[in-house]
Amino acid sequence: MSFRIEEKLYLRPENLIDFKRYIYNNSAEKLYKARKIQSLYFDNINLDMYNDSVEGLVPRKKIRVRNYPNDNDNNFYLEIKNSSVEGRFKTRKIIDKIELKKLKNHGILDSQYGTCFPTFKVSYEREYIKFKGVRLSIDKNIIYESYNKKNYFSEKRIIVEIKTSINKSADFLAEIFPFQRIRFSKYCFAVDVLKN
Repeated sequence: MSFRIEEKLYLRPENLIDFKRYIYNNSAEKLYKARKIQSLYFDNINLDMYNDSVEGLVPRKKIRVRNYPNDNDNNFYLEIKNSSVEGRFKTRKIIDKIELKKLKNHGILDSQYGTCFPTFKVSYEREYIKFKGVRLSIDKNIIYESYNKKNYFSEKRIIVEIKTSINKSADFLAEIFPFQRIRFSKYCFAVDVLKN
């Protein structure tokens, strides 16, 4: 497993052009073509993953199934994002439609959180960029939806995620990204706007 640093920035849509101008004028390069991402999040009946994330407790995790519609990749990926005192890491496993149906119907048994069922879906368009040895993703047109499809919320703001090796210093990241950071989770935001 390799630990990594993840930081996030909020951008207003009207500031996206200036942000891209800043990074591309400083040798940024596109890594892959932009694509749509869909994530289905799982949690237990008490939403303990959500609560632990809000409280900043460790160890904690998020469980989701991710797929890429309108892309050549037709797989579904069961992903577990772990946060610990040492840092963050993610595990990923390919599953098929039959396995996905089982997970939706019977839940996922987790050693920390017990049985977890589908709760919320998040979809968005993502751009992939490399900037000074750091990976950036720019997420826009974000839609949060309850699993039962009773309600949804469309996000106007843009989320920039900074992902890099845990070996990068905080001073280096502050120097290349002179922007205010936020503590943000798409899953937690989905719970906040659609349940609470």
